[in-house]
Amino acid sequence: MKRFLNVLVLMFVLFAIPAAAFASGSSENGTVLADVKERGRLVVGTEAQYAPYEFKDLNANIVGCDMFLAQEIADALGVKLEVVDMAFDGIIPAVQSGQVDIGLAAFTNTPERAEVIDFSSIYEESLQYLVVAAGNEDVYTTPESLAGLKVGAQRGTIQSQLIMKALPDSELFELAKYPELSIEVQNGNIAGLVVDAAVGDSIIASSDGKLVKADFTFDSDVATFGKSAVVQKGNPDFLAEVNKVIERCVADGSYMQAYEEAVALQKELGL
Repeated sequence: MKRFLNVLVLMFVLFAIPAAAFASGSSENGTVLADVKERGRLVVGTEAQYAPYEFKDLNANIVGCDMFLAQEIADALGVKLEVVDMAFDGIIPAVQSGQVDIGLAAFTNTPERAEVIDFSSIYEESLQYLVVAAGNEDVYTTPESLAGLKVGAQRGTIQSQLIMKALPDSELFELAKYPELSIEVQNGNIAGLVVDAAVGDSIIASSDGKLVKADFTFDSDVATFGKSAVVQKGNPDFLAEVNKVIERCVADGSYMQAYEEAVALQKELGL
């Protein structure tokens, strides 16, 4: 009986503690910017298998043009950078809960996501295309040619929504990682996969000629997306600091230089 009462007391204490207290480095000030400066560390959530935006180098460091922006933001705030690698569909919940301060993972800026998080200024516009097995580039050329077939996308991404919107007669097939989706295409289990053009280029380049870009064009009105960082709602001071850095890096060309360097590195690594 005593043990049971102790458990009840412990449960009461745990449930009485505000959820924010479990967040990384949470401070009494209660804002992300105050927390970051108090702990002297910017915690960034990403998914490190999406070259050239975020990927691992030979020393297992997470690099890429998104990580360039992360470092620039940390430097501007005068704090150290900590990068947390996690599943893509877990990043926004981590930002919402305060587990990470900011999400940088080539996030597409959409009204649906903007309902639960705040977007930074857009730092890149990107086009989507379809990757298929070599020899099928002239087979899958229209939505009708993909009717009834499985088309792949990374789970939790805008590409999934694009497939459902632009290919309503196809079957959406989702996995957590692009390398696994690439294998599914090569093995003939799915017709193809939809991906950012930059990432698609890297997938094709590392496939030893097994994958190619399909002769298929999405309507640019539905397949060109702006990329932004994501932050917790209700933090205009933090968002303003993030936007200052992003807008500077876009304007002075340093982001594009970082993008080109990331593309060169991923080619060197065979990614």
